[in-house]
Amino acid sequence: MTILSNGHLWKHTEFIENKNFSFNKNKILSSLSKKEIDDAFSSISKWDGYSPTPLLELNKLADELNLNSIFYKDESKRFDLKSFKALGGAYAVEKVSKGNKDMIVATATAGNHGRSVAWGARRLGLKCKIFISEYVTDARGKAMADLGADVIKVKGNYENSLIECIKQSTLNNWQIVQDVAWKDYMLVPKYTMAGYTVMMREIVNQINQNKISHIILQAGVGGMAGAMVAGIARYLGNVPNTIVVEPDSAACVLESIRTGKIEKIDIKKESLMGGMSCGEVSLVPWEILKNSVKYCISLPDDDIAKTMKLLGNAVFGNDKIIAGENSAPGVISLIASCEDGKIKEKIQLNKDSNVLLIGCEGDTDKEMYQKLINQ
Repeated sequence: MTILSNGHLWKHTEFIENKNFSFNKNKILSSLSKKEIDDAFSSISKWDGYSPTPLLELNKLADELNLNSIFYKDESKRFDLKSFKALGGAYAVEKVSKGNKDMIVATATAGNHGRSVAWGARRLGLKCKIFISEYVTDARGKAMADLGADVIKVKGNYENSLIECIKQSTLNNWQIVQDVAWKDYMLVPKYTMAGYTVMMREIVNQINQNKISHIILQAGVGGMAGAMVAGIARYLGNVPNTIVVEPDSAACVLESIRTGKIEKIDIKKESLMGGMSCGEVSLVPWEILKNSVKYCISLPDDDIAKTMKLLGNAVFGNDKIIAGENSAPGVISLIASCEDGKIKEKIQLNKDSNVLLIGCEGDTDKEMYQKLINQ
């Protein structure tokens, strides 16, 4: 071993198996339908500047871990937003506005979703209001303002920014375009998730007959993970082992899978994985994830900066990959799982495994990215 042989122990905090696991394609596609998934691809693939993002191979890491292959979907190349979120918020804006130029759209965000909504609004000539918490960096706020959005900073955490967004939108008759669902607010988050499924459509065309045996999906409120599971149900012939990874400070999917019902986490400390630092799984993805995710794993922040640096230096594969802090968890959880004999055996990681990882963002916050890789 060369990459991993320096005595560094790759950490995970907790690993659980879903005792309610049963992958039912029809049930999954009743939450996010084939038509919704197909419509999203049909629309987004016609946008100016659309092209599938690269599916890279982490061949050096695969050799080291004695796996057949590790695929890395590089969303740093998604439009000019450097994140998979470009597919969701912007598509939802298109769906809800239906060509109405007078509509004002609003959202609360930790960064990437808001950028997508702002970008989608600018694309269609709409006004846009973005609510961010005091913990969102100035650079992320500026990126949204640069897209023409009116950015409003709210005291407290993400939840406070969402409450303020709902309050002001109700008062002013703005259209909320949120990636989180709640009672009586399900349709827009569905549109957002339908947008994300475009990644799976592209991946199926890119893997050239390789069967994906394992897929590791990052979760915040669960939107991307749920969308990718729906994408598996829609596009894949086989059912891979699906593993959700979260920060240990905000493992709301893991806790909910453990008890079989939505559990709310009181986040004591914000994770470096800011986009994944969410205290409660959203309703639409939960309907998909509760039975179709096989395993959950949680991680501390310890290896984030190191992993970003190794990806950037082409240590894991032949390509230099610009990976943001929310892109690192897939790689970390795979290495940690391979280093833990019990987990490796449990999830059947072996020389025949083809593992899919989602590099969900690039350097969406350049200052933060530089700071972390220079650590």
